[in-house]
Amino acid sequence: MPLDQQSTTKTEFGNLPDWDLSALYTAPDAPELTRDFDWLRQECAAFASAYEGRLAQLSGADMLDCVQRYEKIDMVAGRLMSYAGLRYYQNTVDPERAKFMADAQDRVTDATTPLVFFTLEMNRIDDAAFDALVSGNANLARYRPVFDRMRAMRPHQLSDELEKFLHDQSTVGSAAWNRLFDETMAGLHFEVEGESEPLGLEATLNLLTDPDRKRRQAAAQALAFVFSGQLKLFARVHNTLAKEKEIEDRWRKMPSAQHARHLSNHVEPEVVQALRDAVVAAYPNLSHRYYALKARWMGLEKLEVWDRNAPLPLEAPRVFSWDDARQTVLDAYAGFSPKLAELAEPFFSNGWIDAAVKPGKAPGAFAHPTVTDAHPFVMLNYLGKPRDVMTLAHELGHGVHQRLAAGQGELLSSTPLTLAETASVFGEMLTFQKMLAQAKTQSERKILLAGKVEDMINTVVRQIAFYDFECKLHAARREGELTPDDINALWMSVQAESLGPVFEYMDGYETFWAYIPHFVHSPFYVYAYAFGDGLVNALYAAYQDAPEGFQDKYFDMLAAGGSKHHKDLLAPFGLDASDPAFWDKGLQMIAGFIDELEAME
Repeated sequence: MPLDQQSTTKTEFGNLPDWDLSALYTAPDAPELTRDFDWLRQECAAFASAYEGRLAQLSGADMLDCVQRYEKIDMVAGRLMSYAGLRYYQNTVDPERAKFMADAQDRVTDATTPLVFFTLEMNRIDDAAFDALVSGNANLARYRPVFDRMRAMRPHQLSDELEKFLHDQSTVGSAAWNRLFDETMAGLHFEVEGESEPLGLEATLNLLTDPDRKRRQAAAQALAFVFSGQLKLFARVHNTLAKEKEIEDRWRKMPSAQHARHLSNHVEPEVVQALRDAVVAAYPNLSHRYYALKARWMGLEKLEVWDRNAPLPLEAPRVFSWDDARQTVLDAYAGFSPKLAELAEPFFSNGWIDAAVKPGKAPGAFAHPTVTDAHPFVMLNYLGKPRDVMTLAHELGHGVHQRLAAGQGELLSSTPLTLAETASVFGEMLTFQKMLAQAKTQSERKILLAGKVEDMINTVVRQIAFYDFECKLHAARREGELTPDDINALWMSVQAESLGPVFEYMDGYETFWAYIPHFVHSPFYVYAYAFGDGLVNALYAAYQDAPEGFQDKYFDMLAAGGSKHHKDLLAPFGLDASDPAFWDKGLQMIAGFIDELEAME
C-alpha cells in the first residue's frame, strides 16, 4: 500500500507502522475466512476418505497427489491461524480477539483431526518400500526432507487412537496453559518508583537499560514484587506443562526431555551437547571477564542484576527515530548486497511491521512467516534504543529468510530452529559492523564493541544458561511437584554460574524465570539462539576471509529453507557444526572483542 495510506501510530520516535493483515484476510467476518473454514473441514474429511488405510499401496504419482493435497490443507489452516494469532498479539487483553483465536484453534483442530492417520501410516511403511517409492518419482523425491523428519518420530509413535486423542485434547492442554500465561503477562502492571503511572512488562524491562541506576533499581524491584505476587500461578503453569511433557515423553519412549526438540530441529543431540559444553567452558573467558571489566568502568566493586544491561557511564544516551533505525539497517543490508535491502524494504512500506508499544500488545519481538502464498509479518515494541535498532535488524533478517524460503512451498519452507536464527543474527552482525566502521572516536568504538559483546553474551551465554535451567527443571519435575522455591533455586544455580562472581543478587531476582516466554511456549527452544550466533560468527569469519561469491552462496542457503540438513547447508562454506572446534571459532570472536576492550583500558 502507498506510504501515505499506511496505518501508523504516532510516537515520539516518529510515525510507527501498524500491520495491514489484508494479505491474509480483510476482517474477522470476511466471507473468505468463512469459506476457508468450510473448505478446510470438507477437504480434511475428503482427504481421509480418499487415503486412510491406503498410503502403503499408493504409486509414486498417487503419493505425490496425496502430499500436494496435504500441503494445500496445511497452507489454508496456517493462513487461518496466522490471522487469528496476529490479531490476538496486537491486543491480548481484548476479549473479542482472544475468543476469536480460541474459536479458530478449536475449529482448525476439529477439522484436521481426520489427518492424524497421515503421519502414522507414512511411518509404518517399510524403509525399503518407502525408499523405492520416493526414489522412483523425482517430484516426490523433492519432499524427502519432510518425510525424513516425519519418520524420525517412528520409534516414538503411539497407536492411531492415542495420537488422535492427543491431537484433540491439545486445545485444553498446553495451548490453554500457554494462553493463560500470555494473558496474565499482558495484564501485569508494575508500579515503578518515580514513574507517574503503572507500566506494562515491556516498558518496565526497558528501564533496566536506563542510564539512571536508581531507575534501573526501581524497575528491577517492581518486577520482583509483581512476579513474587504471581509466583504460585507461574509455578503451576510450569509444573503442569513439564508434567504433561513428561507423560507424553514417557509414552513415546523419548530418551530425554530435550530429545523431541532435537528431532524437530533435525539436529543430533551430540551437536547440541558440544555447543552447550563449549559455551559453559567459556563462561570465565566471556561473561565473567566482561562483567568484571564493566564493573570497573562503572566504578563498582560488585554489580547488581539491574546493572547487567546498563549503558556505559561514558555513553550519551542516543535515541534513534524510526527513520534513523530504518536507514541504518537498510544501509547495512545494502552494503552486503542490494538484493538484501530490496527484500527488506516492503516490510517498511507495505504494513508488514507493527512497531509501536501499545496497551495489551504482546511483549517482545518476532517475525511470523504466515504462509508461503502471503508474506511474513514482523512485530516489535520499538522504544528508540540502540538495541531496538539491532532487534529490527534481527527480525528483518528472519523476514528476509522467510521470504526467500517461501519458494520451497509450505512443507519445505520451514527452517529448523537451529538454522532459523542464521539470517537474523547475520543481519545484526552486518548492522553492527556498519556502525563500527562509521565510529568517529575511540570512545564511540568502545561503546559499540561493548554493546555487541553484551548482545552476544545475552544470545550465547544467557541462552545456554536458560537451556541448563530448563534441563534441570524438567529433570526435577520428573521426581515430583516443584514448589516456587524449588524453581527459584534452579534459576539461581545457573545464574550464578553463568554471570560470574562480580554479581550480587537482590531479593526477588530468584523469581525472574517467571517471565521468560520460551520456557512456556517452546521447551528447549533457547539453544537455537546460541546455535545461530555461533554459526553466524563462523559464517561471518568465512565472509571476511573469502568475500568473493559469498553472497550467492548465502542467498542459496536461505532459499533452501528446510529442504537440506545443516551439514549440507554449511558445506559450501567449508563449515561443519558437528566438529566440536566449530563452536570454539564463534566463541573466539566474542573473546576477541573483549580482548580489544581490555586493550583500550
